[in-house]
Order: sequence, then C-alpha cells, then structure tokens
Amino acid sequence: MLKNNLPIHIIADDRECKSEVIESLSQIEEVEVSTRRLTMGDYQIDNRLIVERKTIKDFAVSIIDGRLFKQMIRLANSNFKSVLILEGMINGTAELGMTREAMQGALITVSLILGIPLLRSKDPSETAKLMVYIGRQIKSMANGGVQRHGYQPKNKRKRQLFILQGLPGVGSERADRLLTRFGSVEAAVSASSGELQSVDGIGKNIADKIKWTVSESVSPYHSMSFGPEPSFAETVTL
Repeated sequence: MLKNNLPIHIIADDRECKSEVIESLSQIEEVEVSTRRLTMGDYQIDNRLIVERKTIKDFAVSIIDGRLFKQMIRLANSNFKSVLILEGMINGTAELGMTREAMQGALITVSLILGIPLLRSKDPSETAKLMVYIGRQIKSMANGGVQRHGYQPKNKRKRQLFILQGLPGVGSERADRLLTRFGSVEAAVSASSGELQSVDGIGKNIADKIKWTVSESVSPYHSMSFGPEPSFAETVTL
C-alpha cells in the first residue's frame, strides 16, 4: 500500500474513454480516475507526469502522417516530465508500409534525441499497471525517495536549446542560431535541408544529418539491422 494511503490521481483524456486502460485503472483500489480534455498526452499522473500511450499501429500511423515528432517535441518542451508507453508487439506493421527498422529508428530519436523515456507493455491491462507503478514512484519521491540527478533545464529557452544540442553536429552555438532563426524546436526540425543551411555554421552535411535524424520517412532506416526483437521481460523492468 502507499504511504499514508494516499490515492494515485490519474486524469485521462476524454478521447481515451473507450480504452480498456481506463477500465483497468478503475478496478485498482488505490487509483482515482477522472476524465477531461488534455492539451497534450493521454494521461496525467498526480499533476506531475504526462503519459503518451500508443499502440504499435497508432505509433506506425503517427510516423507516416507526421504527428509523432510534433507530439513528442511538445512533450519534451512542456513543464511536465513525460513518458511514452508503447503497447503491443512490433508485428503486422508491414501492411502499413512500415518496417521494423523504421520503427526502431523513430524510437531512437524519441528516446535519445528528445529525451523521452520509453516503456513497453503487452496490452491495456499492463499499461494500466505501469501507470500505477509510475504513480507509486512519484509518491515515493514526494515523500523523500531517491531523486534523479543530472542537468534538467527549467527555463523554456534553455530546454529548447538542450533538445536542439542533441541533434548531430549541433553544439551550443548552432543550437542558439537555430532557435533564433526558426523560433521553436518544432519549426527547426520541420525545416527543409535548404532552410537549415541558411543558418550560419550549418552546411549541407549537417543539415542532411539533422533531417535524417528527425525524418518520419521509412527509407532512411532500411539498411539498419537491429537483430531479433527483445522480449517484454527484457524491455520492461519493474
């Protein structure tokens, strides 16, 4: 049980109302669930953390239609900690024109470049359990548990610069020029290679590497091999 029996408050976006995740959460005694329209993410835990939940099919479609990186950049720029929960197994996406290598490439960009942690779940019930585990950890930290250390910029501009500095060939000076030129991380990563080259210090080589990193196209990852897919026991450690 939680210390002092404090409930875990989870707000679900009202577009998730038909999700089995909400049904599973409502059956857990220590959880209080409510629904309303969220401006970002699918779930908000204790007003501290935003959860973006995507099934494998949703994830693949969001890469194809261009939503994924826009959503992830908004989360990375928000004042909340955030996490992406990817639900289901990576199969059956070939019919959408999406290779497993392309999926892995997008996950690398989300987790390593944008700094958004990734958790895997096999089904809606496990997704609900993951959110409960997250809520417990949040409660533990609030009550004097172990805190994460490391650089975590608070100021919005510093946070934007921090994200841009994670792009290949972009250090602090180029990040500052990119943000000054385009005004936001989203605009910078959405810019064409030619537009990126208009920024002092960014030539074709760096511009192409940036576009490759944030590309939502399938083709850049075709030549990449990641080996067999790890099991859930290997990808989710609780």
